[in-house]
Amino acid sequence: MGIATARTEERCLAVTGNQSHAESQFEHHKSVLNAGVLLSIPALISQGLEKVFTTYGPLPPGFYGLCHIILLSCFMALCRIKNPEQLKKHPPGELGKLLGLDRVPEVGYFRKKLKQVIDQSRADDLHTELFRSWVSDLPEMFFYIDGHIRVYHGSKANLSKRYVSREKLCLNGTTEFWINDQSGMPLMVISGELNEKLKEAIELCIEKLKPEIKQQRGNENTPLFTLVFDRESYEPSWFKKLWKEHKVAIITYRKYVKDKWDDNLFLNTNTQMFNNPVKMQLCEMGVSLSGEWFREIRKLTQSGHQTSILTTHPTLEMEQIAVKMFSRWTQENFFKYMMENFDFDRMIEYGTEPSLYKKDIPNPAYRKLSYQLRKAREKKSRVEARVYQKLDNDESKTIEDMKNKISLTSNLIERINEYKEEIIILLKKRKKIPSRISLDQMPEDQRYNKLKQESKKFKNAILMIGYRAETALYNLLTDFYKGTKKDGRILLKKIFSSDADMIPDYTNNTLTIVLHCLATPRDNDAVRKLCHLLNETETIYPSTKLKLIFKTIAV
Repeated sequence: MGIATARTEERCLAVTGNQSHAESQFEHHKSVLNAGVLLSIPALISQGLEKVFTTYGPLPPGFYGLCHIILLSCFMALCRIKNPEQLKKHPPGELGKLLGLDRVPEVGYFRKKLKQVIDQSRADDLHTELFRSWVSDLPEMFFYIDGHIRVYHGSKANLSKRYVSREKLCLNGTTEFWINDQSGMPLMVISGELNEKLKEAIELCIEKLKPEIKQQRGNENTPLFTLVFDRESYEPSWFKKLWKEHKVAIITYRKYVKDKWDDNLFLNTNTQMFNNPVKMQLCEMGVSLSGEWFREIRKLTQSGHQTSILTTHPTLEMEQIAVKMFSRWTQENFFKYMMENFDFDRMIEYGTEPSLYKKDIPNPAYRKLSYQLRKAREKKSRVEARVYQKLDNDESKTIEDMKNKISLTSNLIERINEYKEEIIILLKKRKKIPSRISLDQMPEDQRYNKLKQESKKFKNAILMIGYRAETALYNLLTDFYKGTKKDGRILLKKIFSSDADMIPDYTNNTLTIVLHCLATPRDNDAVRKLCHLLNETETIYPSTKLKLIFKTIAV
């Protein structure tokens, strides 16, 4: 039955279909690898872990139940086990003890159980439930939206190309549009169908957000919520449309700024950004764009550059608008951290499905001819430049000398004529082809499709819960751990990967986790205080009646 298998009778019942799933039964164990990750359970529950259990239904009869699979997925994320294959590098019996089982499933069987979860197709419902619970705790309705491209290196899917700024290349991939709050905490993900721009994603985002956000009390100038994003979807008339039709305000950078304001107009302004005092030189004026009136705020830098911010928010103070806009880097930091620590671009299920994109797309054949046409014109221009250079450098004084010089460049002129003919042919071909077509008009073997999205949506939900749980613990450390901003997450990673003793007491319904010593007294003192705070939550281990008690063996 495999390494570390002990509960053979229950496994036999599971094979015959006479058991829905095995119950979590904890035993007294010493020095369990990665048992420190159990300290994350209170934070996981506070960030919506129970929503996963209630959204998805029970799995088919077997040894491992829904709770085991979800908890294992969360523990893997926090222990930086980035995909099921990496489970091979970890003792299955040690990880099984964290779940109250004899061992975790083998990689292939774990993928099978994940597929049983994913096949329920409830990821969208889960995202909605999580967003609803998270947004209710937000003090302000400010949402940051930006796209993240998952580069695809496989051969099964036929994906459109897009520019990847971090690679500085046009590559095949899919786009996910992430919605975060001002502190960088993820709230929702919208998966792109084909090659949507940020503008389309914002319109879809508004459709999803409006039913979940209660109207704030206030006058007619109070927005339902405010979206903060970069220059990609810059369109002033559309900004006003969002305000008039949806009462949604925007804050973004202004493009095409040509004028410069007088430096004497800028005021020294003191404000707060993430509880840190910040001094900025700001100025506000009204500006008319596309026949609509906007508020424009500019920040003057020490180099003399003026950063222009545009907003439709009618009442927000000038310094707060600047703070909200410049806080957008938290979302970029979120992307960077997730790629480095959680490998959130990796697929957990291979395969493709047809794209349901309804709008017209750029015609690949038209785009290919445009590329050939551009290259032919570039080659023609380079040859013409060589001819002109020779003629400019010519010191001939008579017409005959000039004619002789031109005859020597006859081969270059012939090449120019060849390129002219090629350009004419390409223009005629391109004229017969539409620049945009629907997806159905593409040849079947070249038609765009998409990667399976349900599994990625499920993974995103697990990663969001895991990241938010880690951040919740990180925020607890700020009160007593000096240097939390620099070393806080490093300490948490040490805790998650450290050994601990597990002591169940079924008489008093408790499960005590005794964390082993860390490297320094400073870290041990922080763990002791963290355990005290976690014990105040009186958290019950999921699907059991055991109350978790956290201690550290360090004196």
